[in-house]
Amino acid sequence: MWATAVGVARVRALESEREDALFRDPLAKAFAAAGGLWPASPPPGDEAARRRRLAVAFSVVIRTRFLDDLLLEASAAGVRQVVLLGAGMDSRAFRTDWPEDTRLFEVDTAAPLDFKASVLRRERAVARCRRITVAVDLREDWPGALAAAGHDPALPTVWIAEGLLIYLPEDAVELLLARIGALSAAGSRMGLTLGSRGVIERFGADAVPGSAASLWVSEMPDDPVGWLAGHGWDADGHTLRELAAAYGRPIGTPPQREERPGGLIAAVRR
Repeated sequence: MWATAVGVARVRALESEREDALFRDPLAKAFAAAGGLWPASPPPGDEAARRRRLAVAFSVVIRTRFLDDLLLEASAAGVRQVVLLGAGMDSRAFRTDWPEDTRLFEVDTAAPLDFKASVLRRERAVARCRRITVAVDLREDWPGALAAAGHDPALPTVWIAEGLLIYLPEDAVELLLARIGALSAAGSRMGLTLGSRGVIERFGADAVPGSAASLWVSEMPDDPVGWLAGHGWDADGHTLRELAAAYGRPIGTPPQREERPGGLIAAVRR
C-alpha cells in the first residue's frame, strides 16, 4: 500500500501550487509524477465519491501543516532526533530548516524507500539534516533496526505516525505505542493522526477494493487523551474542523455528527 503515499504526495503537490498554501513541498510533484499520479487524474463520475475524495485530500493538507508545526516546536525545544514511522514520500528532511545536528530516521519497508531514493537521485535533492533510512516492516523488530541505525533512546525523540494508525488493528496500535514509549526519553514529543469516530463507516463501507479506505480498520478511542496518558504521554487533541479554522481554511458545512477532540494529537513524554 505504499502507492497510497504517492497519492498523499499528489495532494501535497496540489496544495503547494496554491498562492495561499499552508506549506510548500517542492518534491511532492516529482513523487506524484513518478508514481503516475500527475497531472491530476479526472474525478470519478460518482458525486458522493468525489466529495469523499476531496474530504480526504483536505484532511491530508490540514494534518501536514499540523505536524509541520509540531516538528518545528520540538526542534525549537532542543529535540534533535526525529523518527517518521511509515515515512512514505515524506520530504520533511529536505524541506524543513533543521538545526545541523538533527538526525531524521525514515522507517518504512524497502519498496517505498527504494522508489523514493530513485526520485531523490533524479531530483538531486539534498537533505537539510542527517537523513537515515531504516528499511523494516513495522510488524517486525523495527526498534532493533532503529537502534542499529543509530537511534539513541537516552535522548529525546520526536515521533511522527502520520496516516498510519488507521491501517493497524487495535492490538498492533497498542504494541506500537508501547514500543515508542520504551524508546522515548522524558521530553520526547509525538504527533499522531487518528481516524475519527465513524470514518470507516462513512468512507470505507463502499470503498473500492484495494483502495486506501478499504484497508482502514482502526478509529480513535473514545478518550484519546486518557488513552495516551495511560501510555505515559501528556496529550492535546484537536479536531480537523478546529485546526482548519485556525489555519484560515474553515469548513463551511456544519458537522454531521458530534465531533470529538483527538483526531490530531500532539503529546509530550512524562
